[in-house]
Amino acid sequence: MKDKVNEIKISYKEKRAISKSPAIKSSVDAARLLFDHWDKDTIGLHETFKVLLLNNSNKVKGVYELSKGGITGTLVDIRILFAVVLKSVSVAIILSHCHPSGKLMPSEADKQLTEKIKKAAAFFDVKVLDHIIVVPSGGYYSFSDEGIL
Repeated sequence: MKDKVNEIKISYKEKRAISKSPAIKSSVDAARLLFDHWDKDTIGLHETFKVLLLNNSNKVKGVYELSKGGITGTLVDIRILFAVVLKSVSVAIILSHCHPSGKLMPSEADKQLTEKIKKAAAFFDVKVLDHIIVVPSGGYYSFSDEGIL
């Protein structure tokens, strides 16, 4: 019977010691780090969704690009998002996506997605600390700062 099913193996490897990673203390810290991880040649071309993975001290475990979309939207598969969160043993996350148009205000779809992810995260005892929209100019919008998280 052992040879008749696939074996599932889960692993997580750090290439950089978490102790040397920056701690996120504000939306400014998160937005700056996220913007630095965006491809400046394509940030104005299509929407991309990323997640910032954090440990219990809000130290950065990594940035994961979840999806690339079109000019006005991108698909976020919550199952893949939480597969990454759980595999990396992260206890907090900061969601982020770009608006190629440069518009900083979140859409109704952005708000609904954030709420859906927040509810799913609560089930796993994972904190959603913020959702940050970045634009090609480097500006950002923080759901947390605006009180809508």
